[in-house]
Formats: sequence, structure tokens, C-alpha cells
Amino acid sequence: MEQAKPYPTGTVTFLFTDIEGSTERWERDRTAMAEAVERHLVLLQHAVEAHRGVLFKVVGDAGQAAFPTAPEAVAAALEAQRALLTADWGSVGQLRVRMALHVGEAEPRDGDYLAPALNRLARLVAAGHGRQVLLTLAAADLARDRLPAGAGLRDLGAHSLRDLYRPERVFQLLHPDLPVDFPPLQTLATRPNNLPLQPTPFVGREDQVVRIVELLSRDDVRLLTITGPGGVGKTRLALQAAADLLDRFPDGVWFVDLNALTDPALVIPAIARALGVHEAETGLVERLGSALAQKRVLLVLDNFERLVAAASVVADLLLRAPGLKVLVTSRIPMYAYGEREYPLLPFPMPDLAHLPSLERLSQYEAVRLFIERAQAVKPDFAVTTANAPAVAEICHRLDGLPLAIELAATYVKVLPPQALLKRLERRLPLLTGGARTLPARQQTMRDAIAWSHDLLTPDEQLVFQRLAVFPGGCTLEGAEVVVGQEGTFDAFARIASLVDKSLLRQEEGSEGDPRFRMLETVREYGLERLEASGEADEVRRREAQWCLTLAEMAEPEVVGAGMAPEWLARLDAEMPNLRVALDWLLEHGEAAAALRFLAATTYFWIHRLLYSEVDRWSRAALIGAPDAAAIDRSVVHNNLVFVNAMLGEHDTAAAHARDALTAAEESGNAIAIGLAQYDVGFAWEFRGDGQRAAEAYRPALHLLQDAGATAYAAWVQAELADKLVWLGKLDEAVPMLDDALVRLRAAGPAWGMAMALGQRAHAALYQANPVLAAQFFRESIEAAREVGYERVTLGAVAGLAGVALAVGQPERAARLLGATEVARKAIGSGRIAHALHAERIVSAAREALGEPGFAQAFAAGGALTLDEAITEAVTLADDLTGTTPELTA
Repeated sequence: MEQAKPYPTGTVTFLFTDIEGSTERWERDRTAMAEAVERHLVLLQHAVEAHRGVLFKVVGDAGQAAFPTAPEAVAAALEAQRALLTADWGSVGQLRVRMALHVGEAEPRDGDYLAPALNRLARLVAAGHGRQVLLTLAAADLARDRLPAGAGLRDLGAHSLRDLYRPERVFQLLHPDLPVDFPPLQTLATRPNNLPLQPTPFVGREDQVVRIVELLSRDDVRLLTITGPGGVGKTRLALQAAADLLDRFPDGVWFVDLNALTDPALVIPAIARALGVHEAETGLVERLGSALAQKRVLLVLDNFERLVAAASVVADLLLRAPGLKVLVTSRIPMYAYGEREYPLLPFPMPDLAHLPSLERLSQYEAVRLFIERAQAVKPDFAVTTANAPAVAEICHRLDGLPLAIELAATYVKVLPPQALLKRLERRLPLLTGGARTLPARQQTMRDAIAWSHDLLTPDEQLVFQRLAVFPGGCTLEGAEVVVGQEGTFDAFARIASLVDKSLLRQEEGSEGDPRFRMLETVREYGLERLEASGEADEVRRREAQWCLTLAEMAEPEVVGAGMAPEWLARLDAEMPNLRVALDWLLEHGEAAAALRFLAATTYFWIHRLLYSEVDRWSRAALIGAPDAAAIDRSVVHNNLVFVNAMLGEHDTAAAHARDALTAAEESGNAIAIGLAQYDVGFAWEFRGDGQRAAEAYRPALHLLQDAGATAYAAWVQAELADKLVWLGKLDEAVPMLDDALVRLRAAGPAWGMAMALGQRAHAALYQANPVLAAQFFRESIEAAREVGYERVTLGAVAGLAGVALAVGQPERAARLLGATEVARKAIGSGRIAHALHAERIVSAAREALGEPGFAQAFAAGGALTLDEAITEAVTLADDLTGTTPELTA
């Protein structure tokens, strides 16, 4: 098999080709055209590969190739044109292929290239004509001294391409075998328009440009409004789409900047000036309508949000001029008849917890924009392994807002990304210094947001400021509590208006309920205004009270036999708000309320492995509220037993277990006493003393059984039986485990059942029954993943390492153990479930392989992702049990 050619890297010369007039040929005879296009691609590929190039992409009937040098790219273009000119094309007629070459720094990524040079080249090839070969100045300079024999270059002068960036000096390849004379290039200058050139290249939003062009090409779309918050890139997107639509509007594409206007009556005069229609006489709308009646024109109305009262006259103009279409940018819809809204969201961003490779990271539009703008001030800037996490987090901190990213990237000249990230703790003061040629509203993020804020009514400003206290967004219910009901205004109506004005984003929350969220940069501005209003403390008090109420509503659903997935999802969505509420309560002397808050959400925080935060909050609340309700103190001490055990603070865990038991006895609550007694045993278990743990679990089991706490009792019974398994008392332990598992399956909790399944699996291993063990471990993984309990999932994967050992696969065992250890550290779990058993499995695997062999396989497992390790573990289980059910994600 022929080996694939390597893709050129570094300074790359690109050749783009496109068949002129192909649409008409496709419509006339699709079969013949398909055969012709395929034949043309074969000729093109042959020419490209003959000159060390790679045809890396074909889009429809357009080709894209890369070459290590410009002379080779020119030679390939000439050879391809010669072949195309002499080929027999049958019934479709002579194919007229236009070509263009450009040079830029680029690296291949997944069989493609992403570089600003490619956008520039796409505009250049679209400007050319069939059989014509065009070169940018960069390509011409590198190729002119090594042109093919008989070839030359003709300077066509500077042309403004449709990317609206600086004019490009263009050259035409000359050769006796090629046509010489062509019509003028199809650039901005050859189509009537007033589109302003832009100071920077267009980066990102390519898909959105295509969508806007598609919509405005439809007969049923005549008024399209791009909406979105300040700084999201509405104007730049509209301009680029307008440039791409020039050919569809032979009578012109006209840009009307409404930025400086505040009077809706001035919109029509502004349109008239752009179109060259005199304002002197009366009846301006009628005269505009008459002037446009027989024409096909696109109007781009920029910054309409302060002029929405003029929507009716724009709609009237559309009625008078059937060939007119209007593209609007605004922070709010026009609410005009026939309007089609296109909401523009910030750039998507990479997952900070699982950063992709450098190549994939640079494909994110936010990161691409940061790189391009950073290189404009620091040409040698590049994303590296060292700075990639900082670059990704900068884009996150800036909400993926193009304007904010552009402003921040300019600081790379004096601050490396890591230092820049530290200074973004407060975004708005840093994000200044935009180009002086930009409108004032685009020179700083604060101005951009203030522009939107000033458009609000006083009631809307009040709602905006108050909702800024929610870092994680809010439900309508939470919003209404925090906004309050002062006066007679309708909070919901004001919230809906803020969504329309792009200061709030509506998302789908849990169970389909709407959730309202501010971009963080916008929220920071709202908080500034809230602080200036003097009511910040009162609003934050309302938020804290709402969060406490929510926590108490959640308590029966997430404590004990609860852990209802829908409530876990709801608390996950509220987690940023819960955090700030707890901090506010503790900072403002409300420790007893904070303690109640923590007691109500104890299992949630622990389930999410937020050990250090729980430790900090709980200690502060206990110190601040020594006389709080004994039951709450007992529960919070229980939290701290588990948290400190996970953090490796075993003496502290034991002390909290004693304090939990004392507070529980003070409360007189039998269930609390039983759970506190269990925690005494738990502290011993984490010290590695299974014997003392079992001795403490026995009375805990009896206390819970006597109190009628069926689910708790089943869970503690499973824990006691598991310690008996570890101690080798299988005859007593296995029936206890089986009984506990039956009851947990019936009554929950789901996480307790997941734990017990793993414990029963370990018992099967001790019974020398690896097939049964594999079956239970697999079921444990399914149950744990269903409730997102990664600690138990890891325990089951480690348990399946024990199964691998039992069936003579020690290398696989060590590999699974290595993957488990890396994943444990990544999620911040102090210890996986069933850690006492896992320690024995590690020792046995090390003994089976010897230290060097174990270390090698263990390290190989560390390179696996958690999903890969789970897949390997489950595959082992399925192979042994002969089943292949779907694994719950």
C-alpha cells in the first residue's frame, strides 16, 4: 500500500481551485457533471502530487492543496490548467476552473488546515475567473525567481477582497498556454457597495456566515435581525455575510451605521444618505420606495437597538420595494412583521477539565481569535503545552466574547498568558484599549455593556442589577424571590425584556424549566451597578435565603435513601449560587443558618467530592454557631468525618466522629445516634483497622434497626459484612451481604446499592468465584454511573483488576490499577470505594509481575482515560460472563 504523503508544515503555499458557473451545469445534467467533476479532480490531484503537494480537501467541486514551496505550487497550477484546457469534457462543455495561491504559516490538523491565510485565499479565488491563476503578493515574491519556463507574472494592482480586510496586491500567472485577458476581478470594487474595510482579518464564525447567506438567499426571508449581547460580534458577522452576498444584489449592498443616532425619526434619512437619495423634499419614505422599487438591494442596518420605534417604517419600506432585503444587528429584536431573528451566541469553548491536544485546542474559534490577535502585536506568539491551559481559561473567563478576547489578546505583548490570566480576576478594568478607530462602545467592554444598560427602563435596570448576584444563573422562581415585588412592576415581564435585549440568556434547565444566565463579563458590570445602588447586602440576603430554602426542599431527596437524580441535577445547576450563599451567611454572622444549610445538603457536597470546601465551611459554621440545633451539629460533624478521612486527616476524622456522637445523643434522635456510631467505625476503617471498624458497625446496625431506619440499616449491614469479608469471616458475611443487597435493591439508596454490589463482588473473589465477581462488579459500575458516583466506579474497576488476577491476567490487572490511580487523583477522591480490598489486589499484582513488570503495566494504565479503563474492565467482565448489555453512561 502506498504511504500517505506528509502534509507540509510551517510556511505553506496553498492552492485553491473552483469551477466557474458549476451550478448551472449541475442543474442541466447532474450525471454528466458528476463524471466531469470527478475527471477534473483526477487531473488536479495528478498535477498536485507531481509537484510534492497534497490535495487535502475537496468541497463539492472545489479543491484545496498544500505545497512546501511556492514555485512547486505555481508549477502544479500551470500543469493542472494545461490538462484541464486540453481535456474532452463531453456534453457538459469546457470546464472553466479558476485558481489562486497564497502563503501562510500553518500546521495540519486532522487532515485539514486552519489558518487565517485560508480565509483570505477563499476570497481571492472567488474574485477570479475560469482558467485564470491568481497569486497574492506573498506567493508572487516567493515564486517569481523560479517560475516554470515561459511563465511570467502580471501585476493586477491592489484589490479589496470580500473578507473586508486590507487591500491585497494581486498577480496573474502568464504563460503561452493560458488565456491572457480576463474581465476585472470580482472584488468589492466591481459591485456597488459601501462596506467598510476592516482593520483585522475575519476569524471564526464561518458557519454562521454561511447560515446568514443561506437565509437571506431565501425568497421568504426579507428582514433578518442578528441579536446578541455587546461584544459578541454581530457587526463583523453582518459585514462578512453582506460581502459574500454582493453577487446576489446587483444594485448594491449598503451599510448604514446607526450607532450615533438616538431619534427613530432619523433612521430613514440615514438610509437615504447611504443610498444617495436627497432628503430635501417631503415624502422621503415614498421616494425611497420608488427609488428601490425595481432594484435588488441589501441594506445592513447596524445598531438598531435604540431605534426600535423605527421598525414600522423599515417594514413599510420593504412593502414598497419587493427586491429589497434588510439585515439588522441589534441587542433586541425589532418585533416587525416578517422578521426572522438569528441569535448570535459567544464562541464555544474547550472543557477546562479535559483540555484537548494543542492541535484541537487551536481549532476552537475563541482560541483561534486569541492567537490571531496576539500575533498581530507579538508575531512569535504561539500556543504551547506550557501556556495552553492559561489561553483556554482566558477564553472561558471572557465568556467566549470576541470583543473581550480581542482586547485581552493585545496584552500578550507585555504579559504572557499565565500572567494575563491572573489579571483577569477583575475583567472590566483590564479590558480597555480597543482601537481608537472603533466606535466608543467597542473600545472597552464596560462601554459596550453600559450601552446596553442605558437602553433599559429604570425597572429593567433594577432587575438587571439584582439578578447579577446569581453567578450560576437562576430559575424564574429564584429570580422572583431575589428581585422582590417592590412597586407594581411584573418581574417576569422585565426578565423577558432583558432576554430580548441580550443581557440575559435563556437556557433549558432541569426538567425543562427555563434558566436565566448572564455572561460573566456582563454580570460583573451588573454587580458594580448593584454596589453603587446601596442595596447589595439586602439583595444578597435574599439570595442566601432562597438558597437555604432550596437546600431544605432538597434535603429529603438527597439525604439517606434519596440521591434522586433530578435533585442532584438541580443542585448541580445551583452550585455556584449555593457557594456564594454559604460564604455570605458565614461572612455576615449567620453561622447557624449556614450550619442548617450544610446539614440539609451534606450528601450532595460529599457526593461531588468537594472535600476542602465542605471542610472550610463546616469548621467555620461549627465555630460560629456552638449553640445551634444539636441535630444539625451532629450531621455536620458526620460530614467532617468522611471529608477528613478522604483528606487523610485520620485523627481529625476520629475527633469529629466523637463530636458527632455527642451531639446526636444531645439531640435524642435515634437515627442520628446510629449514624454517628457508624462514623466511629468509618474512622477506624480509614485507618486501615477493619477489626475495630466492624466492632463499631455492629451497635450502629442495631441502633438503626431499632429506630426503623430500614435503608440506613441495610447500608450499614453491608458495610459490616464487607469488613467481615476482609477479616475472612465469609460464612457470616456473605448471607449478611445478600440480605442487605436485597433490601437496598428494594429501598435504596442507589449509591448504597452500588457500594453493596461492589462489596458482594469482593466477597465472590474471596470465594474464588471470579465469574460471579465480574457480574457484580459490572452491575456496580452501571449503578454508580447512573448516579455519578465516581468513587464507587473506580472501586469496581479496581475490583475487576482482582478478577483479572484471578483468571491469570496480571498485566491487565496492573494496567487497570494504574488507570484507577490516575483517575482517583484527577477527580480528587481521597480513596476509592473498597480501598482495603484494593490494597490487597495491588500487593498481589505486584507479587505476580515483579516490581519492574508491575511498574511498566501500571504506568501504561495511567495513560488510559477513565472511559477507556471502564471499557476495558467491562469488556473483561462481559468476556467472563458471556453478556454484552449496554453500559449506562
